[in-house]
Amino acid sequence: MAKRIKVLIVDDSASVRQTLAGILGSDDRIEVIGTAADPFVAARRIQDQVPDVITLDVEMPRMDGITFLRKLMAQHPIPVVMCSSLTELGSETLMLALAAGAVDVILKPRTDTRQQLLEATVGICDVVAAAAGARLTRLPLRRGSAAVEKKLSADVMMPPPAGSHAMARTTERVVCIGASTGGTESLRDVLERLPADCPGIVVVQHMPEKFTAAFARRLDGLCEVSVREAQSGDAVLRGHVLIAPGNRHMLLQRSGARYHVTVRDGPLVSRHRPSVDVLFRSAAQYAGANAVGILMTGMGDDGAKGLLEMRQAGARTFAQDEASCVVFGMPKEAIALGAAERIVSLGGISGEICRVA
Repeated sequence: MAKRIKVLIVDDSASVRQTLAGILGSDDRIEVIGTAADPFVAARRIQDQVPDVITLDVEMPRMDGITFLRKLMAQHPIPVVMCSSLTELGSETLMLALAAGAVDVILKPRTDTRQQLLEATVGICDVVAAAAGARLTRLPLRRGSAAVEKKLSADVMMPPPAGSHAMARTTERVVCIGASTGGTESLRDVLERLPADCPGIVVVQHMPEKFTAAFARRLDGLCEVSVREAQSGDAVLRGHVLIAPGNRHMLLQRSGARYHVTVRDGPLVSRHRPSVDVLFRSAAQYAGANAVGILMTGMGDDGAKGLLEMRQAGARTFAQDEASCVVFGMPKEAIALGAAERIVSLGGISGEICRVA
């Protein structure tokens, strides 16, 4: 049997600790080795047994989660997944956590309905499993027994390509980027290198709702390009980046000679919402050879089939290389399918965007 991922849960709420332990314990990839009500208790537990992953609350007594994270990354780096309530203030704080070395973020599980609990279980277990394989040195400081629904493809959001709606190749490009675990800081690296007149860019980064708005605001303050969370009807313009809102799918569409995005509700696709496969399929249909597809760091296979559809429609397609990925999952699957025209390093992605444009 494969070695199980040892997880330590750190949260000042006893009910949250119990719920998270139940969710993670339902996945046979994962073993919860303990819980802690604050960072001081967590530090003692780490001395007894080093976990593979820590889930960490943001607001706790005696020491907040960000301070503990920074100390941990400096002294004994362990993959950390930040856990937060769904608040605007919390989402801004979690941007600091990601910059400080957290691998990913999750929402404290919502258990109002069976569907919410089911989706929370899928998301939390997958994020923790991905974190266990993260390469922490790449970005320093800056399925199991659970009952889950059938993994859905992009077919549930739009039909497979059957003849292209795309225009013939033009001089105007639209760049579609997909990323997951490790993608927040990797995307920052790419977008910070781009000039203000780069092609219009649409991005799916796997993140919970609310967090994508804070993520976009942070990038907007760091980059020459304009970055914001997408809304239905937003035009795809040069020098602008649209980030898919958490918990909603984003599709690229065309009206005349102009591209715009549509934001939709829908089921999990490739275990995610938003899904890279949904964005890439829409780009294959409506942009075709005018599109550029880039699949970056992340666990699983979301985006691999969509990138292949883009390449088959005439788009330029790229996958991030293993050496620069925090988790080499999504790009690896795309490369195996023959979906990537080229494999490029993180530092080379911005150059490819400018070159093909």
